Amino acid sequence: QVQLVESGGDLVQAGGSLRLSCAASASVTIFSRSAMGWYRQAPGNERELVAAITSSGNTNYADFVKGRFTISRDNAKKAVYLQMNSLKPEDTAVYYCKLPVGVYSRPFWGQGTQVTVSS
Repeated sequence: QVQLVESGGDLVQAGGSLRLSCAASASVTIFSRSAMGWYRQAPGNERELVAAITSSGNTNYADFVKGRFTISRDNAKKAVYLQMNSLKPEDTAVYYCKLPVGVYSRPFWGQGTQVTVSS
């Protein structure tokens, strides 16, 4: 069983920046072997992938955040981060951290952190 705890969500004006953090309760060994991802869900919308990072540090981004968001990880701290720059009102959503199927046979999700971008 793994617990993921997100933090860093806030209300910010358009054009601003936020840094989200996700802390995992897994061991350093397991965390470092796991891919991690950030997803978001806006009201009335399905949850969608924002960015992902493999255990070796390769990254993948949704087209709508490329050039604005950066995902990173610190295995020693068992944490994954999402640096969000040039925020837009359409980035408003609850952002979730996910540890996907791989090391474990089921995915784990955090409880989410609210990001609100005002115009």
